[in-house]
Amino acid sequence: MKKKKGIKFLVILLLVTIISITSVTFADVGNINRYDSGSSSSSSSSSSGYSSSHSSSGGGSIVGLIAAVVVIGVVVFVVGKSKGKINNLKDMTDLNKVKDVLNDLQSTPDQVHTDTKGISDQIRTTDPEFSEEKFLSWAKDVFVKIQAAWTARDWKVIRPFESNELFEQHNAQLQEYINNNRINVIERVAVESAELMTHRMDGDKEIIEVYLKAVMKDYIIDATTKAVVEGNKDTDWHMKYKLTFARKNGVKTHAGTSNKSTTNCPNCGAPTEITSAGQCEYCGSVITTGEHDWVLTGLEGIK
Repeated sequence: MKKKKGIKFLVILLLVTIISITSVTFADVGNINRYDSGSSSSSSSSSSGYSSSHSSSGGGSIVGLIAAVVVIGVVVFVVGKSKGKINNLKDMTDLNKVKDVLNDLQSTPDQVHTDTKGISDQIRTTDPEFSEEKFLSWAKDVFVKIQAAWTARDWKVIRPFESNELFEQHNAQLQEYINNNRINVIERVAVESAELMTHRMDGDKEIIEVYLKAVMKDYIIDATTKAVVEGNKDTDWHMKYKLTFARKNGVKTHAGTSNKSTTNCPNCGAPTEITSAGQCEYCGSVITTGEHDWVLTGLEGIK
């Protein structure tokens, strides 16, 4: 009897993990994970982006799954107990109770705390020229440029605005679409709002998180025939995102040059193409590491 209860408990935990993975997060650019076409999906708690068509194998993935089961199970138990929905381990074998707790955990979009004015005032204590209006306008423009570059399958135009790590990952993900003769079309992008969520120092980096709402059309077509193979071109998706930006600690806003959606080098001022290493081709300055201005280091969808 105890063995059966133990097996049931493990099954419930596995279901909890699957529900959490498929419901809480989704891909960031080229968001095929939210389609109902049966495409595979996986999630990432980091802000590194797309992973739906990538899979890992071997012991590492098994250990990761076990860890996810344990962590999510503990979170559900603790939150459920605090809310009075789960009183003991026996309740963890009741899928309906577990789902209730998961629904509470997934209700974060309406509970996202933003404080644009308070955060801006805090930043201005050390960076007097910082403007929340200019920064958020630039952040929205970067977001739109990312979606356009993804559809055009030309990621090099995004080079000045992303960190090295995020650029390399997104570029590799886009190349996979190209290799599969697919185009993920993201069009009619309209940013509805953007607000500051958090501001903090992390080692030698200064971090800002932005909560952004947007509506768009998102579907996949065959690059040759242009036929829709996933999604629906007539569907509007109302999306919520967390964008993470970073710059080197101590960098200040310079009126007229900071938060520009151009490829002018902030070091020498030349209108320049950026190399794959994120360097200005004229002066060699590395300009995509946050040394001179904010760069996007994470783009995470919130459901």
